[in-house]
Amino acid sequence: MNFRALWLAVLGLLLGTSLYGQDLAGDWQATLQAGNQPLRLIVKFKRADNGGWTGAMYSIDQGSDWGAGTAIGSITLQGAQMKFVVDGIRGTYEGKFTSDASSIEGTWTQRQPLPLVLRRATPETAWKDPASHTIQFVTVDKNVKLEVLDFGGSGRPLVFLAGLGNTAHVFDKFAARFTSTHHVYGITRRGFGDSSAPPDGYAADRLGDDVLAVLDALKLTRPVLAGHSIAGQELSSIASRHPDRVAGLVYLDAGYPYAFYNAERGDFGLDLLELRRKLDQMVNGPVDSRPTIKELLVDLPRFERNLQARQKELDSMPPAMLATASGSQPSVPRAIMAGAQKYTNLSSVPILAIYALPHDLGPLLANDPAARAAREAQDQETTGVQAAAFEKGVPSARVIRLPHANHYVFRSNEDDVVREMNAFLVGLK
Repeated sequence: MNFRALWLAVLGLLLGTSLYGQDLAGDWQATLQAGNQPLRLIVKFKRADNGGWTGAMYSIDQGSDWGAGTAIGSITLQGAQMKFVVDGIRGTYEGKFTSDASSIEGTWTQRQPLPLVLRRATPETAWKDPASHTIQFVTVDKNVKLEVLDFGGSGRPLVFLAGLGNTAHVFDKFAARFTSTHHVYGITRRGFGDSSAPPDGYAADRLGDDVLAVLDALKLTRPVLAGHSIAGQELSSIASRHPDRVAGLVYLDAGYPYAFYNAERGDFGLDLLELRRKLDQMVNGPVDSRPTIKELLVDLPRFERNLQARQKELDSMPPAMLATASGSQPSVPRAIMAGAQKYTNLSSVPILAIYALPHDLGPLLANDPAARAAREAQDQETTGVQAAAFEKGVPSARVIRLPHANHYVFRSNEDDVVREMNAFLVGLK
């Protein structure tokens, strides 16, 4: 090969590598044949701030949250070859770009290798979310945009906030039950779905401020906010700081200690965070730490009771559940839990709090009636006491208990929740 031919070959390789790198950005689609059930996958790639790549995988035929994906841990590009790893589901993909860069042919390995071809999505071929809503992105902080769904309707605004790990799409079906009387929206919090995922900003009040920023941007006057699970802390953040901004709050199995702190009983997680902060003050604070010592002398006996209760709870967990709970938690959920606060002042806002009590255990311990009964009794002790504390501590709240409902009460007991919500909404001024 002469020098000119060698130079052209090298130039072609460099251009090809650049082309493949540029072509990775965007949405790719694939169908995984897992047994007799084909599963549609969407893989989204985008450039990271450091010049590398980030991405997420979405299995749109599993579950009812179209926007909930699993983060891709690492992405490697070497010419036409590419590889990515999805740590959350212990899966790996290795493939090669086709010559026109419209597809990537490769193998998905999760327990066993399966052929998988990723095809670039186009406006004509892209799989569309079947729900009836429009999507916009609202800037709430520097370099942070949140996905906001508009389900339509007319009347007072009703805004849904998803639980931990979910996106606003989890309400795609449920939201339609209210569009005849309300203009319905859904917000995907930072760190999830197509919303921005900054490295910080996950403390409870910051997340509450994100919601307020969306209300401002959309010019929504005194809406009703309905939150599932961890969204209870965003509801309580707004209620305790800006009660005039909302007409009412609906806690969908969301009224747990991160939403309302029961000072009589305490909470292991929240008290541990506060104890850690005070111990840090002892180590790094002023020499005269007597005020902190005085607080700790009050806090430690209660925390000892929390430790004993926590030990009892762990002892009652089936080994399989304990092993699952022991897995490492992704950074964003961990940051949200670390940013929890103690909210107690919620009485200025009308509230509907719906609890699953006891929770539906599904197939868990189905063959062990005694252990199943003990687990339900434990739920009555924890969730039941919390529901009673919420009822006592928040006189403005109507507290509903739905026996053997799922944590996703708006799915397992949809008609019950719609009935209670409609009665609550009609009664608001």
